[in-house]
Amino acid sequence: MTAKEKPVSQQDTAEKSFTLTNDQTGENWKLPVKEGTAGPPVIDIRSLYADTGHFTMDPSFTSTGSCKSRLTFIDGEEGILMHRGYSIQELTEQSSFLEVSYLLLYGDLPTVEQLKGFHKKITYHTMVNEQIHYFFRGFRRDAHPMAIMCGVVGALSAFYHDSLDIWDPRQRDISAQRLIAKMPTLSAMTYKYSMGQPFMYPRNDLNYAENFLYMCFGVPAEPYEVNPIHARAIDNIFILHADHEQNASTSTVRLAGSSQANPFACIASGIASLWGPAHGGANQAVLEMLAEIGSVDNIPEYIAKAKDKDDPFRLMGFGHRVYKNRDPRATVLRDSAHEVLHDLGIDNDPTLELAMALEKIALEDEYFVDRKLFPNVDFYSGIILRALGFPSTMFPVLFALARTVGWISQWKEMIEEPSLRIGRPRQLYTGPAARPYVPIDGRA
Repeated sequence: MTAKEKPVSQQDTAEKSFTLTNDQTGENWKLPVKEGTAGPPVIDIRSLYADTGHFTMDPSFTSTGSCKSRLTFIDGEEGILMHRGYSIQELTEQSSFLEVSYLLLYGDLPTVEQLKGFHKKITYHTMVNEQIHYFFRGFRRDAHPMAIMCGVVGALSAFYHDSLDIWDPRQRDISAQRLIAKMPTLSAMTYKYSMGQPFMYPRNDLNYAENFLYMCFGVPAEPYEVNPIHARAIDNIFILHADHEQNASTSTVRLAGSSQANPFACIASGIASLWGPAHGGANQAVLEMLAEIGSVDNIPEYIAKAKDKDDPFRLMGFGHRVYKNRDPRATVLRDSAHEVLHDLGIDNDPTLELAMALEKIALEDEYFVDRKLFPNVDFYSGIILRALGFPSTMFPVLFALARTVGWISQWKEMIEEPSLRIGRPRQLYTGPAARPYVPIDGRA
């Protein structure tokens, strides 16, 4: 078959269409072309199998649109990331994470009164059922934090039966607010459990990022004062990771949700997908790379290894699969990273000193500049989290905490779509053709 775009007259339809031609029979099939408000148009192939008897083949879905969405737009070539039409730079400079959460959930930035009401709802949902504390005791002390998060987030559906009707708009809202509110609490509990320290209850007088830092690093024995520079850096990390279009974990949440599973189970499925090192573990890989390099003196050697196409070594945290230019999130987070490091000082941390030296070389070296291999968001987020005292095993947990608002917004959008159907990808079968069954005593 061959395909070509074929304009259709205004008298026929307001849409463009693609014409598929079977080279053997000469048959033609017309497929509608849909255009969004930004980005490339898409060919609607929903009728393809019924019309032609053929499926499409797109491993990893790199050329397939799985849904319509009004939430997030990415232009990787231009380095653009927008939520509901607002640039990520403006949102991080002028908004808080809860403002961005409201925007993703409801479509517009909140008014003063709307934000005040939303903030109150989130704040007063931050505590978790006391019985969940006992749930943690079932895990080994050295369990990976993401293993715990998969379990405890999925278990929320066993505690909040009053918000599991996915067809009730009010219950969908309550579940969304509960998830956004309780994720910092559960994440902090996971951290405290791994440290053998007592859980810290949330405080209603702190904002979202401040509360999370307090629950992670506060102890009952003495007062804990939240550093505003650290809180703002965490808030920026949360904003920058809130949503990122139809990535692996978001697609997982949507696919799970298409079966009409409850929202807590769907978010747990997203956490499981995010756990993969190719997705949520990239900033942890940055620190592992820095540990391998070892010291500033070894940077030239490893830069040479990175340039050698026959050497398996790769600079982690540089370049991005989607962004072919600068990662717009990295531009924002770079300032936060330098602000946090300046506040803490890096003289006593060789790893952070090494990271800053590597950043400087990569930004100035023609090899990396020409190939647009700039530091990405994972490079800077890993540095910030390391500087604040989080172990690398907690990095994907913070990613999941931030991405929960994107997941639940995507889930909510999907459930409200009138054409919702259970997801069912097709396949190209390459196994044995039909063959006769041989009884066990006759098999060679």
